[in-house]
Amino acid sequence: MVRRPVAWVVAVVLFVEAFGIAALNWFLGIVVDRQDMSLAGLDPDVMSASSKIGGVVFGLYFALCGLVALLVAIRNRPPAGFGRILLISAAVVHGLLGAFVWGLVGWTAFLFMVVVLALIVLLLMTYDSPAEPTDTVPPAAPGPESDGGGKGGEGSPVSSPPAPTTP
Repeated sequence: MVRRPVAWVVAVVLFVEAFGIAALNWFLGIVVDRQDMSLAGLDPDVMSASSKIGGVVFGLYFALCGLVALLVAIRNRPPAGFGRILLISAAVVHGLLGAFVWGLVGWTAFLFMVVVLALIVLLLMTYDSPAEPTDTVPPAAPGPESDGGGKGGEGSPVSSPPAPTTP
């Protein structure tokens, strides 16, 4: 009931976040390049290129996580294997980023990170229901042919037979 809408919301949020992270790092790379800033003697061109590359890689990572959430929403099946690992790692990344942005940016950025973390965890937990066997055969009731007598080597029953009652 709540699983598919949560998966859709997580997918949209992760796609928007992927674009935002890539655009922010690209912008920072342009700023470093235009102002010829240097940090501890590092080449400004290398810093600019690494900021752009890091933004693209991080953006692609979040876009891939968003794609996993989108596939979960479309198929209405839990994420499995590599997709589940990606979503768990995205939850960990948002937890760590939330801790960093609390001190560096402020409580609003922290709140956004915690909301995204909660959405990812909710996506993972709503699809994580215990598997119940549906097509198992119920155990046969003990009868004269399955009470362990006469076949030899089967051993004694686990529990003793019920005591006889008097009317």
